[in-house]
Amino acid sequence: MWVVVQAQDAESAEMALMELGFPVTRLPSYGGFLGRRNATLLVALHSSRRQTVLDALHETCRQRVEYIAVPLESAPLPLPTPTPITIGGATIFEMEIEHYEEL
Repeated sequence: MWVVVQAQDAESAEMALMELGFPVTRLPSYGGFLGRRNATLLVALHSSRRQTVLDALHETCRQRVEYIAVPLESAPLPLPTPTPITIGGATIFEMEIEHYEEL
């Protein structure tokens, strides 16, 4: 499972998964739209424990509302107007692995 979380939630998500006994590898990443710092967590798990991981991520990764400055198109001067956007949470990608080994 690949899990992309905001930098603010990365530490708590990683610790929660490790406390549950899941091997986690953390990679730094950046969001494409806002260019914010993220973390990509690689989590190895058996399919029977999928819901446990999803529950842990739901508890540790939350969505937030932030404001970005967007220039008004009809204004004579490029005055930025704050626009609310929802960021955060967790973006989860699942894939089946034929072979997994920890050395």
